[in-house]
Amino acid sequence: MGQRTPLYQKHLDAGAKIVDFAGWDMPINYGSQIEEHNQVRTAAGVFDVSHMTVVDVAGNDACDYLRHLLANDVAKLDEAGRALYSAMLKPDGGVIDDLIVYRTSFGYRVVVNCATRDKDLAWMQEQTTGFEVTVNERPELAILAVHGPLSLEKVIGLLDANKAETVGTLKNFRGAELGDWFIARTGYTGEKGLEFILPAADAPALWNQLLAVDVKPVGLGARDTLRLEAGMNLYGQDMDETTSPIVSNMAQTIAWEPDDRDFIGREAVTEQLNQQGQGALPALTGLVLEERGVLRAGQKVITDQGEG
Repeated sequence: MGQRTPLYQKHLDAGAKIVDFAGWDMPINYGSQIEEHNQVRTAAGVFDVSHMTVVDVAGNDACDYLRHLLANDVAKLDEAGRALYSAMLKPDGGVIDDLIVYRTSFGYRVVVNCATRDKDLAWMQEQTTGFEVTVNERPELAILAVHGPLSLEKVIGLLDANKAETVGTLKNFRGAELGDWFIARTGYTGEKGLEFILPAADAPALWNQLLAVDVKPVGLGARDTLRLEAGMNLYGQDMDETTSPIVSNMAQTIAWEPDDRDFIGREAVTEQLNQQGQGALPALTGLVLEERGVLRAGQKVITDQGEG
C-alpha cells in the first residue's frame, strides 16, 4: 500500500482506477481519460494533486537563498502573491527539479514534484549553509487544482464573500493568502483555473462542493495529456539531472540579469547556451499530429534537417 492523500476515499467513491505514482496511490482516471481531458477543455474539472510537496522558506536571507538556489530570480516577486516557474539546477546545469515559487507574507512557498521530494528537500537543506533561512515541508496541507473555461465561475460561487472577491480579481501567476488557505491562478493544463493549498482536513468538503456544482473529477492520465497538449514539460521525461534547461526548451525560465547573480549552475548553462547557438546541442521541439495516429515516446522523428 502506498501513501494516500486526504481524498483517497473520495476517489474510490467516484469510481477511480487507482495506480501507484511515485509511491502514492493516485487516481489515473474515473472511467474515461478522454472524457476527463475534454471536460477540462470545455467546462471544469478538479484534480487532487496533494501528493506534491509544499515547502515554506522563511528567514532574513530567504530571498538571497532562493536567488542562489534557483535559475529564475525571485527578486521579480516584488509583492506577496506573485509567483514564478523555475528550474533548480546542479552545478553542471542538470535539472534537479522544476517548481513553482510564490511570494507570501512569511517569505516564500515552493511546490515541487512528489517523485523528487527526497532529493529536493536534501538539496534545499544542503544549500542553506551561510544563509539565515528555514526550509520547512508542509505535509499537513492538501492541494486541489480546478481548471477549465468555467472553473472560476464555478469556484467563486462556492466561496464566502471575502474569498470570492479576492479570487475574482486574481491575475495569472498570482495567489492570495486567505486565512489558512492559499489560492493561486496557476496550473498545469493550459486552461485558466485555480489551485488551492489548504489544510488536509478542509479538502474533502471542498471536493464535495465542487462535485455538487458539476465540476468533474479528473485523474493523472488526463492531467498528463492536458499538459502535453499545452506544451508543458514533464520532469523525468523532458528534463532530468542529465539534461539542462537549455536543451529542454526552458532557457526562458532562466533570469540572466543581473550579471552578478551567482545562481547554482549559471556557468554551465551559459556555456550550454553558447554551444546550442553554434548547433552543438539539441533543442526540445514540440510536434503537432495533423492526422489520425498515436505519438509514442521513442518513435523516430523524420525532418528536413534529418532523423532523430
